[in-house]
Amino acid sequence: MRRNSLLAAGLLLCAAVALAAEPPSLKSLAPPGLRIGAAINRGQSSGGDPKAEAIVIRQFNTVTAENDLKWERVHPEPGRFDFGPADRYVDFGARNGMFVVGHVLLWHQQTPAWVFAGEGGKKLDRETLLARLRGHIATVVGRYKGRIGGWDVVNEALEEDGTWRKSPWLEAIGEDYVAKAFEFAHEADPAAELYYNDYNLWKPAKRDAAIRLVQGLKAKGLRVDALGEQAHWGIDDPPLEAIDEMLAAMRKAGFAVHVTELDMDVLPRDPDQWGADLAKKARIRAASNIYPDGLPPAMQEKLARRYADCFALFLKHGVGRVTFWGVTDATSWLHDFPIPGRVNYPLLWDKDGREKPAFDAVADVLRKRAAR
Repeated sequence: MRRNSLLAAGLLLCAAVALAAEPPSLKSLAPPGLRIGAAINRGQSSGGDPKAEAIVIRQFNTVTAENDLKWERVHPEPGRFDFGPADRYVDFGARNGMFVVGHVLLWHQQTPAWVFAGEGGKKLDRETLLARLRGHIATVVGRYKGRIGGWDVVNEALEEDGTWRKSPWLEAIGEDYVAKAFEFAHEADPAAELYYNDYNLWKPAKRDAAIRLVQGLKAKGLRVDALGEQAHWGIDDPPLEAIDEMLAAMRKAGFAVHVTELDMDVLPRDPDQWGADLAKKARIRAASNIYPDGLPPAMQEKLARRYADCFALFLKHGVGRVTFWGVTDATSWLHDFPIPGRVNYPLLWDKDGREKPAFDAVADVLRKRAAR
């Protein structure tokens, strides 16, 4: 009996030592007030990618749906909703005690053509599109009321110069379409956090326009909990000074700031790649697919420094959430954007789910902050 007791005690001691030796997770190193998470795809929320799933559960305390709550996925046809994948995503977050983000209620992309189609081939009128928007938001947000904690209500309403994006939403409804979306979202779930989400807000004209937009919404009495910078950045661009200025301006305006879609593109971007010449695109793809067999050590270190520098700024300015756009390099959208067929390395875990130097760099920045 004594031998069995000693054996059990020894096993418990070994387990405790192993647990103590396991390095802290990003979520455990993050300071109070900072949620840290990832956008997850359909396979990761339904058991089809166990490596990525294990990383998400261990490292993060918030998740965002990469695609499964976008209009084309969840509401593909009039009167027909497909909630199966979205249900599994929400269940995954709830099961693992995570803050669940809904992405996205209104966007000019990944929205079915029927949404913007007028009756009988006529031009779509304001009231019809508002009714479709309200019905969509009421059904989707209402289904997950109390389970999804925050919503990206509107994506990308602004052009690079700060003017309104010429989208079908603007054309049919007018400039108050953004306000209406926030009104409908709050109506559907008064307790949910609501966000405006855009990219390149480090550009002063666009940043200032986004600040004015959100200030205008709040002046109308609408709920807007945070302004989100998507942060699909490069390894050298935007400059750190521009990121610093963006975050400072947002905070000075009194907004909570979220970094909603973070990754670092390590490949070059030729301006010509945006054209329609397929032969030219093929040549650019071949010339710029410069790391097909792996990221060299020097570039790994450069990526690590870039992530460390950016996280230092996030902590400096009290960013409330950082969400990586993906989990491992294996499934990053940057393999196919802006040119399909190039191997990219934008995240903290490689294609096999191993931690990269960039992971250690981010953990070190968080650890140093926690030690203060």
